[in-house]
Amino acid sequence: MGKNRMLPSVCLVILAALAVSCGTTPPPAANAENDRAKTIVQGTSSPDFPATPTQPPAGQSPSAAAQAIVTQQTPPFQPPAPAPSAQGQIPSAYGAALTPEEQAFLSNYLSRLSYMVYYNDASGVDPRFAKMAVSQANRYLIEKLGLSVIDFDQIERNKKDQLDAYQTETGGSIDMIQYLAQKFNADIYVEIDLKATGSGYSGSFSGSAQGTMKLFETSTAVLLGSIAFMSPATFSPVSVDSAVSNAIAASVWQAMPKVTEQARTLMGASLSRGIRYELIAQKIPDAKQVALFVKALSRKFREAEQLSFSQGETRIALFGFMTKAKVQEAIYDAAMSAMMPDMYLIYMRGKSFTFGSGM
Repeated sequence: MGKNRMLPSVCLVILAALAVSCGTTPPPAANAENDRAKTIVQGTSSPDFPATPTQPPAGQSPSAAAQAIVTQQTPPFQPPAPAPSAQGQIPSAYGAALTPEEQAFLSNYLSRLSYMVYYNDASGVDPRFAKMAVSQANRYLIEKLGLSVIDFDQIERNKKDQLDAYQTETGGSIDMIQYLAQKFNADIYVEIDLKATGSGYSGSFSGSAQGTMKLFETSTAVLLGSIAFMSPATFSPVSVDSAVSNAIAASVWQAMPKVTEQARTLMGASLSRGIRYELIAQKIPDAKQVALFVKALSRKFREAEQLSFSQGETRIALFGFMTKAKVQEAIYDAAMSAMMPDMYLIYMRGKSFTFGSGM
């Protein structure tokens, strides 16, 4: 009888335990999995998966609703911020890092670029109008930028006087105007190519001019850019030539700010490796000696790149942020390290140095 009374009590205890077990909240991991499953199947929301409406709001087309969903769920792309470089270095446009000293040197260099302006003598333009265009460009460089210029007549004289030296030094391998730009230490030479016309009658003459101004880097003759120009309507009561001269002067003056700005921008981009100098080393007979010399130069410059080799002449491109005097000093130091203590400078033209090996 006592055992029969105990049986209902035990059953009650077991049923209560089962009820508690069934009603117990699953652990957090199980909750997360359930929420994810519910989100995928039913579209309901969870902290990790916001709800995506399956029906557009009242009064909104399905396409508009879809666009709203895309806009809401796809944040705009944000490019990663560039990481700061070590030791306060400033990244250049091409990824190279310039030290503050190099950046200061480059900024100062670009603010003091020197120009030589001339005209394309193959264009057939009247020499009087060519001189007018060159003079007007030089006037802008003097008055607006405070730069010294190479006069048109000075270039004309040197084309005749320097012909023998040009042939001896270059053998005709570069253009005469590039050679003169190097002799005058110009960083950039500008070539004006223009056409000018005029018309009218006594007391009322009109003129027009149009053309291009091409910018070349003096050391390599690489074309940096080209600026097109066209004159506004110009008039003169004096003569056709006066009206044409006015047109040339106005169009060149208006183009010069673009020319100088483009020169600074493009030169700055091209100088990310450093200012390019060229070393021509004569009579280094041994290629191993040249390799040793280039290695010594690479310790003095940002880069030293051997361009060619022969027993008579070796060409090396040097890149760095330094003055010509420092370049010459660095070449002598590298020659000492490469066991060529008698190396000597033969001549310097622009950013090109010609040395004899002394061997």
